[in-house]
Amino acid sequence: MLKQLLAGAAIGASLLGSQAALAADYTLKFGHLANEQNIWNQAALKFKEEVEANSDGRIAVQVFPNEQLGSEMDVINSIQLGTADMTITGESLQNWAPKAAMMAVPYLFRDEAHLRRTVESDVGRQIEQQITERTGLVPLAWFERGPRELTSNRPIETPADLDGLRLRVPNVPLFVDTWEALGARPTPMAFSEVFTSLQQNTIEGQENPLSLIESASLNEVQDYVNVTDHVRSWIYVVIGKQKLESMPDDLQQVVRDAADEMQRYEQTLFVEDQQRLRQSLEESGMTFVDVDQAAFAEQAEPAVLESLDAEQRELYQAIQDL
Repeated sequence: MLKQLLAGAAIGASLLGSQAALAADYTLKFGHLANEQNIWNQAALKFKEEVEANSDGRIAVQVFPNEQLGSEMDVINSIQLGTADMTITGESLQNWAPKAAMMAVPYLFRDEAHLRRTVESDVGRQIEQQITERTGLVPLAWFERGPRELTSNRPIETPADLDGLRLRVPNVPLFVDTWEALGARPTPMAFSEVFTSLQQNTIEGQENPLSLIESASLNEVQDYVNVTDHVRSWIYVVIGKQKLESMPDDLQQVVRDAADEMQRYEQTLFVEDQQRLRQSLEESGMTFVDVDQAAFAEQAEPAVLESLDAEQRELYQAIQDL
């Protein structure tokens, strides 16, 4: 009986959503990769709430978490084709806009304040402009991402402590080159294989934000979180330029105002979530290790610069000077 009631409620909610979309002048299909509990999805729902309330129902927003509309790249392509309207995306945009590569360069940002200054500076505007020109996507808001940290079964405080550590990295040439320069033995591998490979000692460490370290239960196979903060980055909420400009000016402003509110809301959630994640991992038995980040950054820099083209190196220097 309970299952039948829940199923009926879900169908009812779906029908109400469909009716709202039919009654609206415009419908925004907002697909992303995060799950229902993730703070990105909570922020997307805040955007929906703000848009629908402040447009007097003239705009309906349909949020599709968990890759329901496809992968990040699938949704980008769908927006360009006009079959989806919004998504959350980051350095993947460098496939079209090379300046977007700056969104995830190792040791480019000194701290959170430096990252924020960059996004809100002329450099950030250059990146946004190139994204729009090359992809037809308009950045509406940005979210800070949790910095990537190194996990291991021995404490790592300096690059010398890596000493050939067999380290899983994503299949990103810049990451491979950077960790080689730092003295590790990087191994590109799908994230789905990481837990088993750590369990079997095929690899000895991996690097990811705290959110993925927790969700993948890496505390069961790793003892230390070494606070390298080696990649600080951000991600954009984007909308199709054609879709945005198909709306009258007053509704475009409703969308932009709602995006501003979403950004503020997500930032509050992000700060709280980072604190919660550290506490959760410590309670699960992991030890956090303070790292000589300046030594890591200095040793990594030549490999990082070598990986960038002339335009990207110019932006790198501009960001360093901020």
